[in-house]
Amino acid sequence: MTSPPGKALSRNLEEEHVLEPARPAQDVDVVIVGAGAAGLAAAQHLTRAGLTATVLEATRHVGGRMSTEKVDGFRLDRAGRLLSTAYPELRRTPGLDSLTLRPFSPGVLLHSGGRHHRASTPLAPRSARGALNAARALASAPRLPRPRLQADASRSGVPGDPFDQTRLATALARLADTPPARLLARPDLPAGQSSAALGLPPRTVEGFLRPLLAALLCDPDLRTSSRCADLALHSFVTGRLCLPEGGADALPELLAASLPPGTVRTGVRVDAVSTTRVTTREHGELGCRAVLLATGARAAAELLPGLHVPAFHPVTVVHHTTDEPPLTEPALLLDADRSGPVAHTAVISEVDATRAPAGRALVSSTVLGTPPAPGRLDAAVRAQLARLYGTSTARWELLAVHHDPEAVPAMPPPHDLHRPVRLLAGLYVCGDHRDTSTVQGALHSARRAAHAVLMDLGARPALREESREAEAA
Repeated sequence: MTSPPGKALSRNLEEEHVLEPARPAQDVDVVIVGAGAAGLAAAQHLTRAGLTATVLEATRHVGGRMSTEKVDGFRLDRAGRLLSTAYPELRRTPGLDSLTLRPFSPGVLLHSGGRHHRASTPLAPRSARGALNAARALASAPRLPRPRLQADASRSGVPGDPFDQTRLATALARLADTPPARLLARPDLPAGQSSAALGLPPRTVEGFLRPLLAALLCDPDLRTSSRCADLALHSFVTGRLCLPEGGADALPELLAASLPPGTVRTGVRVDAVSTTRVTTREHGELGCRAVLLATGARAAAELLPGLHVPAFHPVTVVHHTTDEPPLTEPALLLDADRSGPVAHTAVISEVDATRAPAGRALVSSTVLGTPPAPGRLDAAVRAQLARLYGTSTARWELLAVHHDPEAVPAMPPPHDLHRPVRLLAGLYVCGDHRDTSTVQGALHSARRAAHAVLMDLGARPALREESREAEAA
């Protein structure tokens, strides 16, 4: 039975009874609304299993929040999200075999008390081009080596004295050796409370764990579920933080390019959905056997009233350029003192040389939470970057400021890492708001949703439903 939007779907769809849709003539097996990473990944799984799919995107480009602005030879990510070579879905998603990941230096660089201090966990590959292949090897390795914490030899270490460093290294090693399933069995608390309960000195928590978790979770207040925080730390110590070569949009563009020709249609706005039909503003109705919403949470709820809309973490990314790189290594630099609006920064052109023209350095800095007023933002960021990099920023050129008030869905405890992707038989939803608020979560929710579609349509079960806990990182 066709279920039109509106009154019939205004109840909480996540508690709806299963309905069996009718089988009218279809234009395509599955219509996917949204051409972000989740929608394109779902299309990959479905088409590889033999179904026909159409992906409808309201904007003129694919990628959603994984988009990159091109300005005078620079490639400027709008969201600034960090990936990890430890993300399982980067290996499991068809179409990403040729994705090149450019890793940061192992661990992070911390700025505290006017000095740089290095905390590294050298578990991940050191070859930039081999990052994704090494991530596959990491997943199949029988046992990971224990991480170690390193500090610059000429400077006092952060966090704390050598004894504190040893305690931190031990805690990270224990985390690396803990299976994700066990991490998910722990009590779910706000991440700030959980990190304080690790038995580490307050200096270690404040000087290392808090700024690191804020960067990984895009949550400066650390109100995120401690289970999600543990999974983020697990990825950090078992992999390498990295970026797609050429910009964040390289990932969705690879997914789109390897789909059957004509699968993705941009500039098509969807006004209504049901289990067997999508109504578009430009092209009327499109019949199908199933509909998969792969938009952001708010856009999905506008099409399906009653769908849960989480709170969000705002993120602002500020891009500058200068003649000489202020730091000549591909390090992620965190402000342990929290001396200004910037949570973390990097000379992105040192991580990925393709993101800036020859002879120019690209510095990208991320502000978490509500940023200063636009008229004061650049001045506040420049002043902080001058301290962090130890150089004048007065002559740096501002390239772009990208602010997204709904950049990252919040994950407060208790957080369900696997919100339902099957709402009705014939109606599905995926995205980072259904799993963890990461690229890993978006890709994993896409695979879960594609599996549900294949099962309901009686298609060949090409996807293997693996342990949820093992894939949740």
